Amino acid sequence: MTLDRARARLEPPAAESIVPRRGRGTELILLVFAIGIATFAYINVDLGALGRVPPNALAYLGGLAVATGIAHVVIRIRAPYADPVILPIVVTLCGLGLAMIHRIDLAKDTTHATVQLTWMAVGVGLFVLVLIFVRDHRVLSRLPYLAGLAGLLLLVLPLLPLIGHSVRGARIWINIGGMTFQPGEAAKIILIIAFAAYLVQTRDALALAGRRILGVDLPRARDLGPILVVWLGALGILVVQNDLGPSVLLFGIFVLMIYVATERISWIILGLLLIVAGGLAANAVVSHVQDRVDFWLDPFIDPTGQIAQSLYGLAYGGLLGTGLGQGRPELTPISESDFIGSALGEELGLTGLIAIILLYALLASRGLRAGLLLRDPFGKLLAAGLAAGFLLQVFIVLGGVTKLIPLTGLTTPFLSLGGSSLVMNWVLVALLIRLSDAARRPVPPSSDSSPTAETAVTQVVRIR
Repeated sequence: MTLDRARARLEPPAAESIVPRRGRGTELILLVFAIGIATFAYINVDLGALGRVPPNALAYLGGLAVATGIAHVVIRIRAPYADPVILPIVVTLCGLGLAMIHRIDLAKDTTHATVQLTWMAVGVGLFVLVLIFVRDHRVLSRLPYLAGLAGLLLLVLPLLPLIGHSVRGARIWINIGGMTFQPGEAAKIILIIAFAAYLVQTRDALALAGRRILGVDLPRARDLGPILVVWLGALGILVVQNDLGPSVLLFGIFVLMIYVATERISWIILGLLLIVAGGLAANAVVSHVQDRVDFWLDPFIDPTGQIAQSLYGLAYGGLLGTGLGQGRPELTPISESDFIGSALGEELGLTGLIAIILLYALLASRGLRAGLLLRDPFGKLLAAGLAAGFLLQVFIVLGGVTKLIPLTGLTTPFLSLGGSSLVMNWVLVALLIRLSDAARRPVPPSSDSSPTAETAVTQVVRIR
């Protein structure tokens, strides 16, 4: 192969020759399949558990179709070049989560599925508002420090005496007028935006300055400030709020984003060292963390039997599962929320659980793909941060219920019962849709192209 041919294969095609496909027809077809999967799972739960078709099957199908249809129409109008795969994946995950929550409702005689469907409608409403009011993602980068301060204020909001309250030992909830909300879910998105905006401004210093020791490019001591501040903030959340999940998630997202911004492996090494140091310190000081580690090493000493029952359920499901409606997921504590991955693994088997993990991986890959195609550094970092947040949260949750890592108490995105998590994850998906629309949108004609007879202009110089 000649050098010219090799270069021709490596060089990207001219922007003007690429005609992006909007893909809205593809999205509609995939949405029909997603709604069909969700409805089939919902009906199958009743057939397996009660031997009959649920009487509200048509109402369930209609509600899901209306909510999804509104989201699809808004994308057609406000983000016509958005990735057509993102929304169908989210609808499929929401539908499987609703089916499993309904399954546990039948066993426990509760009505959590109806509440979850209501929260999904609220989430779709916020999804629409984000797409309407955030026309250009770059406006989010204007006030990085204010966004960071807002995220920190949301994190400490549950510590206020009148509105904050604890659930299962973790003080991460606020109660206003009888409505409970977990502000950490909103703080996660705001802090990802703040991280991206901050790293765009400082990445040159973080990437270039420093010295090389033992083959690793280490940053300067004065450049370690950001990662130490986030590390101390994560430890503060852990100690004060007694909650392991958000602290691990936020610090992990920041380390991944700083690595993407600088391409320095030394930041990953430093991040892992700080995680180990923080984990050892927390294990020595915080009783909640000590319990988590002890129950991870020996699940049978846990009086609630969470991890042990989760492992029994997964083993009972085996490779192909017991079938929807035919397992005993209600035996696992809080199986409708933190342990819904275990419940799905029991009734859908290892095969079904792997399929769900692949859906998350595909969703994150579409976010990363949007980041690669975007032309502005803030958009690239924001897309990478949102996608990394999805992957990291799924790994932490499913790693906890399968005893791969200590249990942290996070929810599984779109699957677990919980209005705060579901609503804010729809907001996160709206941002991904906006980013993918900007990434796939045709490049406007360049203003500095070679002048032609029609476009040539005369430069006017004012002489003072």
